Amino acid sequence: MATERLSKFLAHSGIASRRKSEEIITSGRVKVNGATVIDPAHPVDRAVDSVFIDNIALRPPAASFYVALYKPPGYLSDLADTEGKDRPLARRLIRLQAPLFPVGRLDYNSEGLMIFTNDGAFANLVTHPRYEVEKEYHVKLSGALTQEQIEVAARGLTLDKGQVYRFKTVTPLKKAEKNTWYRVTVTEGKYHHIRRVVEALSHRVMKLRRVRIDGITLGDLKPGEWRHIEPEDIKRFLRQQSQSRTGGTRRVTQ
Repeated sequence: MATERLSKFLAHSGIASRRKSEEIITSGRVKVNGATVIDPAHPVDRAVDSVFIDNIALRPPAASFYVALYKPPGYLSDLADTEGKDRPLARRLIRLQAPLFPVGRLDYNSEGLMIFTNDGAFANLVTHPRYEVEKEYHVKLSGALTQEQIEVAARGLTLDKGQVYRFKTVTPLKKAEKNTWYRVTVTEGKYHHIRRVVEALSHRVMKLRRVRIDGITLGDLKPGEWRHIEPEDIKRFLRQQSQSRTGGTRRVTQ
């Protein structure tokens, strides 16, 4: 009998990423063969076991989908507005009848590249901090950072509960009289990561646009537009992550 972790089964079913699936399980929303299970490591045999979430039967999807979306500002990354304000959802911009979920988040007022998929294992590779997947942003700030502030951002700032927020790189792109555009890369996804670092340096984010997640780029998408991610881009990403985990040389495609 071939079994897999319950959290992995949920992820492969297109419910959410592996980590989010674990939260769903521990909250008591999942039943296996009629019994509530709260252990993400509970073994499941997809050939014989019945798995339900919120009393809806689950089966892994027949095909995997990977979508790149240019999220406009003023759209939620989540699949529902938990605050009940009925704000527009980025998912509804994608005209696909598939159980897609977002890979990570992008702030409500931010814009740019988001990935949606039904492949929970892929989502886990992109979002888990241990894999250090690089994300690139173009950020417009009030004023300009000093060299000392750039060095502080690279070293990291301890902002709350002992957590360190840092930028991997900061490079000026375009300077005006009252503001400056920067290219910022990070390998983490803490809540309001870039905005909090910038505010701690006594500046304000005026615009924030994500343009790349590892080798997957925004390309020529315009706000609200989406495209299928090329299979070769997914294969290259998985190959790079495999090399990284086995100690090989990892090169990020620009």
